[in-house]
Amino acid sequence: MIKSAEWTLSHDTGEGVPRAIYSAECLNCGRQSAAVDNESLPVEVWALKHTGLNPQHREFKLTTELFWRVDPAPGNPYRELNQPET
Repeated sequence: MIKSAEWTLSHDTGEGVPRAIYSAECLNCGRQSAAVDNESLPVEVWALKHTGLNPQHREFKLTTELFWRVDPAPGNPYRELNQPET
């Protein structure tokens, strides 16, 4: 039984894990951009074009999904096991 152990929280940089996923929603009509991995520019362009086509639609909600992982810190007995729990 481990009563106390240190852990490290960091961005997940594993193979195939995107740095972030971006999408936007128009707060006037509810239309949404496509979700895009790793780069916000396509979502920014979508919002600008949407406003260009609908001049009164000027407010958007940006959603950004980030991926984290928790690993055992040095001195944590689980670090020696080096086996992520599934």
